[in-house]
Amino acid sequence: MDINKILKSDYLDILFEGRNKKYGGYELRKNYPKRALRSLLVIAGIGLAVGAYAVISNLKPKEIDKPVVLNKEVTLTEPPPIDPKKPPPPPPPSEPPPPVKPTVKFTPPVIKKDEEVKEEEKPAEVKELKEAAAGVKTQEGDVEGIDPGIVDNPGTGTGVVEAPPPPPQIFTYVSQMPEPSVNINDFLSKNLRYPDFAKENNIQGRVSVRFVVNEDGSVSDVKVVKGIGGGCDEEAVRVIKKIPKWKPGKNNGTPVKVYYTQPITFKLD
Repeated sequence: MDINKILKSDYLDILFEGRNKKYGGYELRKNYPKRALRSLLVIAGIGLAVGAYAVISNLKPKEIDKPVVLNKEVTLTEPPPIDPKKPPPPPPPSEPPPPVKPTVKFTPPVIKKDEEVKEEEKPAEVKELKEAAAGVKTQEGDVEGIDPGIVDNPGTGTGVVEAPPPPPQIFTYVSQMPEPSVNINDFLSKNLRYPDFAKENNIQGRVSVRFVVNEDGSVSDVKVVKGIGGGCDEEAVRVIKKIPKWKPGKNNGTPVKVYYTQPITFKLD
């Protein structure tokens, strides 16, 4: 090989001078840098793609597992029969009026001559006033009795005392049952929070809550009929109390108090 070719050739050309360059060894060595560079680029591209996916995954907000809420379940029983002809309870027996102290007629002081003063106009003695009370007239009575001024129109004692109105009846079933003003399942899904203690201890199950829907649609007397513990019972009561006013139940067109039972299921995905 002449000197000009030597200066322009690399060591492979010099090494394979006069040999069969189509042989695999020459081609493999000649193209090795290109293959190595291409492999490094492919590996770097894969690494960048994996890193970008991991970063994007960490930036996404994690979805919070929501408890699964099943359809509502209402427990109904027949109401007790009402007898409209049943008379009210009799009034309590009347008692005789308390004894009254004897009274001495009170004479207002008027300046008169002694001969003009009548016997009945003379003021009572101090001793008499100690044993009796001042009144409009003089009359006998019980010394241990009460002052007649305290007795204000005692009456004859023959009147009829009306019984107090009975407490409003709470029905279990009426012709028109209460209806929630919101979608119960959606409301529970948005407002119910799974207690951390129940999550850590894998507590799952159904909590049955019974409450009263009043005549104005408000909720009261919220109680857990069947619970599972772990804070789930308290959470169920909290959410039931948070429900907006219901459409009240009606019996023969009149709003009444009605018992209502709502099951709430706590389930871990």
